[in-house]
Amino acid sequence: MEEKKETGDVIATALVQEATSEPKTVKDERAAIVYISSTFNNTIVHFTDLAGNTIARVSGGMVTKQSRLKANPTTAMFVAKRAAERARDTGITGIYIRMRGATGAIGMGPGAHAAIKTLTKEGFKIISIIDTTRVARGGPKKKGGKRGRRV
Repeated sequence: MEEKKETGDVIATALVQEATSEPKTVKDERAAIVYISSTFNNTIVHFTDLAGNTIARVSGGMVTKQSRLKANPTTAMFVAKRAAERARDTGITGIYIRMRGATGAIGMGPGAHAAIKTLTKEGFKIISIIDTTRVARGGPKKKGGKRGRRV
């Protein structure tokens, strides 16, 4: 009986030690939404938290002085890097990416893929990528008025 009592005491002391020790902390993962607007004139990277509050917003004009280079992939890389530094200071680790290109059939600008590649290299975990480019449906109003063109 004494042996059973001793093993019970050992188990009890082990449970007490587990209860008093610090709980295992899981690394806090903070997610953000990254809006990448990439047209043929400029590239804008905008970090927001999940509620929509702005964390960082950087554009091509803030990085380069030459107006013609704002949509360049190299400039987009520096834009994403500068925005990522500001976001990392707030503790962001995971990102949802929403890309938007030029409206219509033109598509993405040259800086979109360079910005995403840079964000990956900066150590962010990409959760999803969505293309939110607006698509025109129906086109402009036809010429001729309500009753059409009279011949």
